[in-house]
Amino acid sequence: MSKAEQRAQMTGGAGFIAALDQSGGSTPKALALYGVEASDYGSDAEMFGEIQKMRARIILADDFTKDKVIGAILFERTLGEQIEGRKVADYLWSVKGIVPFLKIDKGLEDQANGVQLMKPIPGLAETLGKAEGVFGTKERSVIHEANAEGIAAVVAQQFDVAREVLAAGMVPIIEPEVNIHSETKAEAEDILKTEIIKNLDQLGEGQDVMLKLTIPSAAGQYDTVADHPRVVRVVALSGGYSTEQACDLLDQNSKMIASFSRALTEGLSKQQTDAEFNAALGGNIDRIFKASC
Repeated sequence: MSKAEQRAQMTGGAGFIAALDQSGGSTPKALALYGVEASDYGSDAEMFGEIQKMRARIILADDFTKDKVIGAILFERTLGEQIEGRKVADYLWSVKGIVPFLKIDKGLEDQANGVQLMKPIPGLAETLGKAEGVFGTKERSVIHEANAEGIAAVVAQQFDVAREVLAAGMVPIIEPEVNIHSETKAEAEDILKTEIIKNLDQLGEGQDVMLKLTIPSAAGQYDTVADHPRVVRVVALSGGYSTEQACDLLDQNSKMIASFSRALTEGLSKQQTDAEFNAALGGNIDRIFKASC
């Protein structure tokens, strides 16, 4: 299958993108929610081994198919892992028909001007060159306050990285998350929308991107972004909302689809039998799929 087929799936496919990109900072919390405590592993290698087992269990589940899950975001370390003898990215596309993406950011700087910029991403060109079978990338920064200077800096940095990704022949998912607990969330989203459109207008023909945005306070806030000729798709992050909350809010935004992490894995446990695990995951997938469609 070709990049054109992957792009067609991302442009018009019915379903959502699973965020399976838990990294070093988020892994302990994700494992704890899954029923794996810090005392259950003694090193980073063992910790990443546990999170890979969780990812593999999700990917292998019967309901985790392209019929409802059109894409999946992976952590860089995951590219070297295997499922049933295949590299994870290859397994996702060749066996499951799900488009693979790669998280490329290296975490966040300390907060300044109401935002957290991305830390530098050393060796990005090399990482992109080795991302065999991966369609696109995902890179996250965070907005905490409606600070115009800070938000402009976040968006400018995101688009600078996006241009590097585009030059490597991949499609970037730009993710300027707005903190759902921000007292100025709605105002921040207004500023963010303006900055995003300004930067989209500066992209050239063929420089098409995706955006991953917090579900907005005002329904339909990002409809004009989704309609921009340089935008492949706008997806939503769950941002700490429960599965039910995230799906209810997403339902109000018809031009966004989900790209959930915590909401996807809510209620899953290592201690569950395969039948219990698959039933819980299948229920989450169904709810997220319906909200995305």
